[in-house]
Amino acid sequence: MGGPTVSRIVLGTQLRRLREANGISREAAGAHIRASHAKISRLELGRVGFKERDIVDLLTLYGVTDEKERAGLLGLVDQANVRGWWQQDSDLLPSWFEMYLRLEQEASIIRTYQVQFVPGLLQSPEYARQVILAGHRNDPDHEIDRRVQLRIDRQKMLSEPGAPRFWAVVDEAALSRPFGPSEVMRDQIDHLLEMSTMPNVTVQVLPFRFGGHAAAGGPFTILRFAEPDLPDVVYLEQLNSAVYLEKRSDVEEYLGVMERVSVQAETPVRTRTVLKELRTRL
Repeated sequence: MGGPTVSRIVLGTQLRRLREANGISREAAGAHIRASHAKISRLELGRVGFKERDIVDLLTLYGVTDEKERAGLLGLVDQANVRGWWQQDSDLLPSWFEMYLRLEQEASIIRTYQVQFVPGLLQSPEYARQVILAGHRNDPDHEIDRRVQLRIDRQKMLSEPGAPRFWAVVDEAALSRPFGPSEVMRDQIDHLLEMSTMPNVTVQVLPFRFGGHAAAGGPFTILRFAEPDLPDVVYLEQLNSAVYLEKRSDVEEYLGVMERVSVQAETPVRTRTVLKELRTRL
């Protein structure tokens, strides 16, 4: 078993299977634990933490009487509720992004296409500060500092044992749009060049000259997990919310787009040359 997110999703999946096998509606299950059908949906999707009392009550409702089976499922509750490293700063994070952080921590492969910003996992500290300031200009300095540190701490996962493979296709627009003075952008490109030397990090630039391309619909991220029970997830971030796609046909469509845009983009080797050329023009 993996980390807390894996435990949440596995337990949620088991609860859904038990509920459906017993012909019990979400509404009825919710009423049994003094909650709404929406809470049952969130529990089954692994989107929220679990209260042991609720799980005990649901297992009883679903007719799970075998003590070993009950103990095994209840054992997942503690694992599912382990706090993430970002919890001390959870007041800065919207719930829809906290869910992404949980998934990102469990992913074995992360593939992303970004058009407006350098991906957060590849941002230099000062570039990150400028990007954060663009959206939080009225926040006090100490909160900006916390947001920047949170982003830098998030990047540590790429150099830890068992780190995921991170493959980013970055539109030239993201590297041409200045955030802060020229030295910030030069430092960001230097940071990209350094990060691209890591064995588990692949960076490709999609240059302007290609015009229309497969990913013209906008930025997206695909997360794949080593746990066989977890499906691939497509993450689409919006201004004040996010969409998570898990339906196989949706995921396959985005995987196809990712493959095509990776072919259209400069190769990782050629990308290093392109980045150096962009730097000289700043």
